[in-house]
Amino acid sequence: MTARNAGRRLPGTPEPGCTWRGHGGGTLAGDRWGDPAGPVVLLMHGGGQTRHAWKGAGERLGAQGWNAIAFDARGHGDSSWTDAYGIDLMVADLVELVAQLGDPNPVLVGASMGGGVSLETIGGGHVPGRALVLVDTAPRLEPEGVDRILQFMEGRPDGFASLDEVADAIASYQPHRERPRSTDGLAKNVRLGDDGRYRWHWDPTWRSGRPDLEAMYQRQAANARALAVPTLLVRGGLSDVLSEDGARSFLELCPHAEYVNVTDASHMVAGDRNDIFSGAVIDFLGRLPSR
Repeated sequence: MTARNAGRRLPGTPEPGCTWRGHGGGTLAGDRWGDPAGPVVLLMHGGGQTRHAWKGAGERLGAQGWNAIAFDARGHGDSSWTDAYGIDLMVADLVELVAQLGDPNPVLVGASMGGGVSLETIGGGHVPGRALVLVDTAPRLEPEGVDRILQFMEGRPDGFASLDEVADAIASYQPHRERPRSTDGLAKNVRLGDDGRYRWHWDPTWRSGRPDLEAMYQRQAANARALAVPTLLVRGGLSDVLSEDGARSFLELCPHAEYVNVTDASHMVAGDRNDIFSGAVIDFLGRLPSR
């Protein structure tokens, strides 16, 4: 991994509580909640997000006795940027992290991109895993929803002149959420460049071109068929990325999976309705067999 980054961290940006070694060197930055000796739940964010997306869920899981850990994927947040990206390298990062944590059978919880990595990691036999929670992702995704995410991420390569402009961009992308009155909470989402412009916290080379959704489907469908661990799929009822048909397709591939549809949440399920999301995950995990 390299020392490139998006710029300076803004005042008020939370420092990572933990760091680990990533595959091939570099650093994976994260936070943890709960009992360090408890069973591990690893929380993996979506593309263009950071570990901060899981704060509310991590706190609730920690309060239930889990060792809840969220980390920034390579090229995101406070983790190192690298010269190469892709699902295989993110799986390798996850395998490296699991080895350092000392619990060979963690619960993997992944949203969007993080869900794809989690599904590949357990379904592909890289980590046994105790259970899997997929958040608004499955092998069959909607092309229009995927394109809308990528257009948002690629839309401002020159950055923003102010945090108000950042807030406007987020509000336009998430019209179902009320625009925050203060921009203070946005500090963790951007970095300040030497040119005085604010840019997102991810490496722009992380995304290049449009994904081949059919190839992704074939690969992830095979992983879904191979799943033997307890599995929960959580869909945002307002999501344009994972449709109800896409969710049902996953349940056909993995018949033992449970399914929760959070009706008034979008693709960012945990951010939209953390109360319902966390409750569903805690209920699911509470029914797992003892280690």
